[in-house]
Amino acid sequence: MASGRLPQTEINLRVSARSLSGGWLEGDAEGGQYVWTFRWHFLSGGQLEIHPSLGRALIKEPLQRFLEKNDFRLETGETYAFTVKARI
Repeated sequence: MASGRLPQTEINLRVSARSLSGGWLEGDAEGGQYVWTFRWHFLSGGQLEIHPSLGRALIKEPLQRFLEKNDFRLETGETYAFTVKARI
């Protein structure tokens, strides 16, 4: 790229349900032309399930980092955003 900047994509994440005592939260993430649903098991070693598989490799690592950093602060029904340093 002529400007030297890496491509970026904003990911919008919505939490649809969570259980702090059960150690999980779920929702959907949207970026570029993709929409995924996810379930994050934060009390069982940080297991992240993402569906569908199409584009999963693009979002898994940045989504997991975002969830690891923010999982206890995320509220059901709220929408959050973070930036991925890639064009999705």
